[in-house]
Amino acid sequence: MKKILSAKNISKLYTSPIKVQVLSDISLDVHQGETVAITGKSGEGKSTLLHILGTLEKATAGTLEICEKEPTSKNVSYLRNSSIGFIFQSFNLLENYTVLENVLMPAKIGRLDTSPKSPAYLRAYELIEEVGLSERANFPAKLLSGGEKQRAAIARAFCNDPEIIFADEPSGNLDHAHSCIIHALLLGSAKKRNKALIIVTHDKELATLCDTTYHLMDGKLQ
Repeated sequence: MKKILSAKNISKLYTSPIKVQVLSDISLDVHQGETVAITGKSGEGKSTLLHILGTLEKATAGTLEICEKEPTSKNVSYLRNSSIGFIFQSFNLLENYTVLENVLMPAKIGRLDTSPKSPAYLRAYELIEEVGLSERANFPAKLLSGGEKQRAAIARAFCNDPEIIFADEPSGNLDHAHSCIIHALLLGSAKKRNKALIIVTHDKELATLCDTTYHLMDGKLQ
């Protein structure tokens, strides 16, 4: 199975306002089609680890490869947009933009053709339909419910057909019923497309649905 992500001896030390060792010597491999949950108490550094693995933050020590490429200042923007998708607890949608415009945003950032009938445009509509938002495609994001916003965020994460998706507490702002819907959509979309998926979550029910589960405690994965 193709290795999508390889992290070796990742550590993170904050020195201000006080010295805090958040992550210590973490190694992790994730393969194509594998779904991974990272659990742990609040404040243990789960989001910090996810941000490092997703190239949004730099480790103090250790190495990271995504699709056999080490992120550098020269390639990290391209790597994020071509190989990585993100889903956040707070959705991070552009509230005055429509669902379709939000889903197409990664393609626009990547300077792809997003005109009607273009591959990116057709793919966006397919994704919107898959997450059950066909009737909301031209609604501004601010008119959506929380569950609908997270559905749109899932569609956006898959827009550029990335190799790996990172999800930070994807159902943290939702009730149990809507959380179950989001979990099924997210895991189903990843499996359908044979994509790697790393989820940071405090939801034990979601963690049990993943292929592999790690627990972060005292800066180490267990």
